[in-house]
Amino acid sequence: MERITTRTILRRIRAKQRGWVFTPKEFAGVGPRTAVDQALSRLQHTGTIRRLAQGIYEFPRIHPRIGVLSPSAEAVAKAVAARTNSRIQVSQAKAANLLGLSTQVPAQNIFLTEGPSRTVKIGNQTIVLKHTAPSKMLGAGTEAGIVIQAVRAFGPNGANEIPVTSISKKLPATVKSEIKRLLPAAPVWAQPVLSRIVE
Repeated sequence: MERITTRTILRRIRAKQRGWVFTPKEFAGVGPRTAVDQALSRLQHTGTIRRLAQGIYEFPRIHPRIGVLSPSAEAVAKAVAARTNSRIQVSQAKAANLLGLSTQVPAQNIFLTEGPSRTVKIGNQTIVLKHTAPSKMLGAGTEAGIVIQAVRAFGPNGANEIPVTSISKKLPATVKSEIKRLLPAAPVWAQPVLSRIVE
């Protein structure tokens, strides 16, 4: 049974791209939790996967010269949130930075989630999941969500400073279409700005 469990888990891991971060929950249907934990422990000892923190593992990316690369903060946050069937949303500051609306790189890896708050330390990285209201999760995990979060970063008083044309030129039609769909649920003050972005 143990060998079958290990082989099954190994197959599933290898089917993923390197850099995949996961928890034992991903293999809930493979066998009893104790068997899954033992299989993951064996795969860790062989170097196939690495344990990032308690109950969090990675199928590591390996650079030919540098060696094992650091895990993506977003991948870790997703794996942690998935434990409680929750989603993640980038912070407003990160969204503004991703869209080139701010040159400030957030000092912390902060993600919003409708699930419980949690802080995970991996090496010199600290990944923070902050519980938030479902209304702040609009478009979570999508490019449309990043745009909405970036607009939120300016707030009602700074809405006039948002470079609408510049953002609009960067967005593919599919993202604009998704923003239009989400528009009615966006903050009232942000709706005129988002409408101009998707025109």
